[in-house]
Amino acid sequence: MFGTSRQRSSPPIIEQRTTRLLDKHIPYTLKRSKRRSIGLRIDDCGLTVSVPLRASEKWLQSVLQEKASWVVQKLDGWQSKKAPAIEWSDGARIPFRGEEFVLRLTPKARGVMSRLREEILLVPVGLDADVAHIEKSVTQWYRIEALRVFEECVAYFAPLMKVSPSAIKLSSARTQWGSCTVRGVVRLNWQLVKMPLHLIDYVVVHELAHLVEMNHSAAFWRVVASVCPDYKQCRKELHGYGVAE
Repeated sequence: MFGTSRQRSSPPIIEQRTTRLLDKHIPYTLKRSKRRSIGLRIDDCGLTVSVPLRASEKWLQSVLQEKASWVVQKLDGWQSKKAPAIEWSDGARIPFRGEEFVLRLTPKARGVMSRLREEILLVPVGLDADVAHIEKSVTQWYRIEALRVFEECVAYFAPLMKVSPSAIKLSSARTQWGSCTVRGVVRLNWQLVKMPLHLIDYVVVHELAHLVEMNHSAAFWRVVASVCPDYKQCRKELHGYGVAE
């Protein structure tokens, strides 16, 4: 999901529930807030259903049953495309910019960071490092590389789009690939650095376009298309990674 910064409102009321759709038990998160309609979203957290504060159970269940085929199909599709969890151990496969590299543990070395050497990511945490230590070190490397890659993308696309963001920052949002504030601060999910470069480019372009149009109007999509003509295909690919727009 992509978004723009908005004023904060009262936090939603959240419940964890289970329903039966097409003979399948489907767990979901129910969020009640000051909205007027019922919305369904599927991402890395599963199914989230957002409803108005006073929505009736009858209305909620009718929408769920009406959308049952869509929900089950999307959940099945997301699970099949979801990247397998990284095994934080020597020899694990590490995704980076759409490619895979082999994780290799090396002896501890003060002041030395994880680094790529050809198709190998060298992680200087010690040969007997535990899972938590390996994950922390690799995540730190990911975040450093993510900011570098994002800044390179912005440096390329911003002049083409005649925009100038005030800052580029990393995000750890669970349901957004990126966001842009009215003050020109662009936040990009560091997990994007695992994706193919054309998808990274698209998300960067998407957020930069908000510096021209702070909405998702037809004018906004024309700005995106001006430098990313295949943006519709990129959007479909991103949905396969589990975060819905």
